[in-house]
Amino acid sequence: MSRAFVKEMDGDGGEDIPELAISPHRNLVTPAGLAQIEETLRRLDGELATARAAEDRGTVARVERDLRYWSSRRSTAEVIDPVARPETVRFGCTVELQTGAGERIRFKIVGEDESNPAQGRISYVSPLAAAMIGAAVGDEVAFRAGMATIASIE
Repeated sequence: MSRAFVKEMDGDGGEDIPELAISPHRNLVTPAGLAQIEETLRRLDGELATARAAEDRGTVARVERDLRYWSSRRSTAEVIDPVARPETVRFGCTVELQTGAGERIRFKIVGEDESNPAQGRISYVSPLAAAMIGAAVGDEVAFRAGMATIASIE
């Protein structure tokens, strides 16, 4: 039978490894985000060499899939340099919100692959970032179950 009619299996257990979904949004990144993508590509290149040397087909398939994703993200990355003194919230800004209870919370608005809400980095396509973009100090935005005021923009 011709190889053209045989379905290749990528995983160790014979399962297909699905491709990682590429976001339909613009791939905006901060300079740090671009560095993160490039470091991921270097790391994956090393993992691929190791997996090939070990003849680990499952790992080779997974790493090749990840390399396709990150290579695509690198090729579509639009680096947005930070603004020194922004007057309104925009991509790359760090925003401090103050809740009605007096709690102050800081978020940096970053690209989708850079986001990590637990570390205060939120994607520019998240509802909170979308609500803040274009707002100025003193403006209110929906936050959690209430409202918060933009206390500062860096």
